[in-house]
Amino acid sequence: MIRYVAFLRGINVSGKNIIKMEDLRNQFESLGFKNTITYIQSGNVLFETEETNEGELRDTIEAHLELNLGYRVPTIIRMFHDIRKVVKNMPYDNIKEEDKSRLYVTFLSEAPSYDVKGALGVYSNDAEYARVVKREVYVYTGNYGKTCFSNSFIEKKLKVSATTRNWATLNKILEL
Repeated sequence: MIRYVAFLRGINVSGKNIIKMEDLRNQFESLGFKNTITYIQSGNVLFETEETNEGELRDTIEAHLELNLGYRVPTIIRMFHDIRKVVKNMPYDNIKEEDKSRLYVTFLSEAPSYDVKGALGVYSNDAEYARVVKREVYVYTGNYGKTCFSNSFIEKKLKVSATTRNWATLNKILEL
């Protein structure tokens, strides 16, 4: 069995697309996934399956959720061990431990094409910056709610789907 993390985008936000985590866990279990765990209301689901193709897994989950919930739920899939690598390989060596609360990781549906990979650099400054590393964007900002590096902005510039989690959430997921 392979352990995965599904990052769902756009659920339980501003009173829209509400789903209880118990119901979400049941949706994943009804697909035959094992050892399903949800973490906080923002749509983080850990599960195990024999499926090895992340793209097929994503398509299956998205289709199932849309059929059963009545709305589309964009989903980004990563193998659990890849989350460990994302945390370990954080590219900002100069960030102090107490400043990691200002760090976010945006998970991309796929690696952006070479011609758009540098599109975020022009928007970086001393207060906030972003760096694309493979299928993730590491964002450092004082206020994610006001950053220019939002999901929508990153999707528009990199031409891929995205969803963001804060550093504390990623580290908690690794403990589950």
